[in-house]
Amino acid sequence: MAIGVRKRDKESVQSLLRRFSRRVQQSGILIRTRRSRFYVSPLTKRQKRLGALKRLKNQKEREKLYKLGKLEHEFKKYNKRGH
Repeated sequence: MAIGVRKRDKESVQSLLRRFSRRVQQSGILIRTRRSRFYVSPLTKRQKRLGALKRLKNQKEREKLYKLGKLEHEFKKYNKRGH
């Protein structure tokens, strides 16, 4: 849906721009665009499973490195906030 305005006789550019802005606001295009701006489509079951497997693999690798003394910081299980 394209929005357009035509310049009327003896209409200033400012009033034309104001009229155009009002039409855009009334159409709801900006609201829909802002709402969908950061939308991330949900992960598939396969993507979730692969992500979980990757996290488990990384966790086991970190535990292994800690036990071998190759990690500088103590291995801890973090809560959701990361503290």
